[in-house]
Order: sequence, then C-alpha cells, then structure tokens
Amino acid sequence: MKQTVYLSDFRDAFNRMDRGNQFSYEALELIYDYLEEVDPDSELDVIAICCDLCEMTYEEAAEAYSIGEGDDLNPEDIPQAVIDYLNDETSVIGTTDETIIFANF
Repeated sequence: MKQTVYLSDFRDAFNRMDRGNQFSYEALELIYDYLEEVDPDSELDVIAICCDLCEMTYEEAAEAYSIGEGDDLNPEDIPQAVIDYLNDETSVIGTTDETIIFANF
C-alpha cells in the first residue's frame, strides 16, 4: 500500500519520531523537495534521513572540516568556501541563510 506524503506530513513525521529538532523548518522543506525530485516513490524513513543527512551552520562546518584553516578567510567568505568544499566532497542538498544541508560522509 502506498501513501502520499505532503510537506506537512513530512515535518510531522519528524516530530512523531522525536526528531523535530534534527533539522530546521527550512531544512526539512529542502530535504523534502530533494527527496521528491530524486525518488518521488521513496519510503519515508525518518531515522535513515537523520543518519544520512546533516545540517550545520557555515561556521560549524568550516570548523568541523577545517575549511579555510590557515587561509585567513574573511567571515563573509566562509559560506562560499563551505559550499565549495562540501560540493567537492559530498552531495549538498541545499542551503538556508545560515545553514547548509548535506549528505554525511
């Protein structure tokens, strides 16, 4: 049996699984759109999504992956440096004003 999941259902599923704080409101929409584009018939598995994808601020990602370390990046250059690095290393799902959503690697 197949059930159509809309964006509101998708967000609700994360809350029901106590994963409502795993991703921001905006990130959940980006993830939903990405999954719909890649495989509209995929099964909704909240835990798998939480294991497979990550959302970090640009600063968190720069620190976690040593992006720009020793390069004296200006703060305004950090987002693009993070996007460039993660595009080279993994799949970037999308960005918000303050965060980037990408596949764990």
